[in-house]
Amino acid sequence: MRTRVVQTLFAYYKDGDKTPLTAKKELLKSFADTYDLYVLLLDFVNELTLYAEQQIQQAEQRAKVTHQSYVANRRFANNRLAQVVFNNHQIRNHIANQQLSWDAGMSAVSAVYKQLLEAPFYQEYMEAAECDYEADKRIWRKIFTELMIDNEAVTSALEEMEVVLDRQNWTVDADLMMSYVVKTLKRLDEVNGADQDILPMFDKEEELGFAKDLLRYALEDKPKYEALIDSHLRGWDAQRVAYMDRIILQVALAEICHFDEIALEVSLNEYIELGKEYSGDKSYMFINGVLTEILRDMKREGTLTKALVVK
Repeated sequence: MRTRVVQTLFAYYKDGDKTPLTAKKELLKSFADTYDLYVLLLDFVNELTLYAEQQIQQAEQRAKVTHQSYVANRRFANNRLAQVVFNNHQIRNHIANQQLSWDAGMSAVSAVYKQLLEAPFYQEYMEAAECDYEADKRIWRKIFTELMIDNEAVTSALEEMEVVLDRQNWTVDADLMMSYVVKTLKRLDEVNGADQDILPMFDKEEELGFAKDLLRYALEDKPKYEALIDSHLRGWDAQRVAYMDRIILQVALAEICHFDEIALEVSLNEYIELGKEYSGDKSYMFINGVLTEILRDMKREGTLTKALVVK
């Protein structure tokens, strides 16, 4: 939630023609785009399985033409978890309704398949004397955790698909969404088949409300937060403070000032981590230092109602 608000504000301020309503719409679209990526990565199971079957059929055809003996091992192509994914109503409906497709990303499918053929865990799976549904699930967890994450071919394909499908942040969100795919695959059982639920876009409806309110407060109270930030830049040149650092501080102050139910330490830790991930090498120390000074002054002035623990 926080990451999306920060990214939305960054784009909003960079484009002077945008309005708060536009920012809200872009925030909502960013959530929808990320969920599309999650479902599309789930459907990679189907795409890779179909590709494997196509390779077998081509090998069979070549063997027939050249009069050579060829006995196909279809264990992976007939993977039962893949059948569950293919038949899942939620996945199929979402893919159809959002017009999602791997057509522009088939280079990733072929690249991952080649890597899979060389993976020791694949050889073990294909040569095992017996194979149950748990083994079918296990190999897919390994594919996503050992082959897909930080895969250059997958990243390149997602970049192409972002353009073709008009989506955003797919390369940024890919590894996180793969972790949710793995979590989903662990949950899918063979008995319930097509009617099983995949993960929802939000665990709780309140999460969306939090993101929208956080964006609104950050926009509405920007002058106040900017003044607070500028008055606490002791030893720092205000003109040289990274643009992203300012936005992270602005959103952090919006959360601290308006969401009493969120512990102060939680807010501080979240925005320090955002600084580590999205800004300069030492930005997290700058963000931590400025926020700590602001909160100390707010506590002395009686404008901070939460307990402040200074480490």
